[in-house]
Amino acid sequence: MRTFYLLVLLCLAFSSLNAQSAKEEVDFMQSVFGMEKKALVADFVKPSATQKDAFWQLYDEYEMARKELGKKRIELLLKYEENFDNLSNELAADLLKEILALTNKNDKLVASYVKKVAKATDPIVAMQFHQVEMYVMSEIRLALADGLPFPESKN
Repeated sequence: MRTFYLLVLLCLAFSSLNAQSAKEEVDFMQSVFGMEKKALVADFVKPSATQKDAFWQLYDEYEMARKELGKKRIELLLKYEENFDNLSNELAADLLKEILALTNKNDKLVASYVKKVAKATDPIVAMQFHQVEMYVMSEIRLALADGLPFPESKN
């Protein structure tokens, strides 16, 4: 999965697409990634027969919100890529502020859905969901850290 996401990131970050085709490409890639991720979740999160409907309904809600945050992350990555050669301290500070806020929103989203899953199913299912999400998020964050060019000070 790590390789797939990195490929998606590289395709998006270093393409010269117009705004409409970039949006369509992001939607397509998020759809493919979402299907792979859902299969991974299904392998590890095991709600009982009576809990399945509630869990998958919450999971689908979570994924909708997560995808919106993912689109914002891609926008930030594109902005970073577009401005990398002329990255000023001011722009770096703005991008960093946005990145940290987005990371915080993502973490809060996971925490809120872990609580919802625990209430709708049980704490073990919530822990399974949390563990899978932490794995996926860690892999994505690692791929981003590994794949992005490192900024250098202009001083």
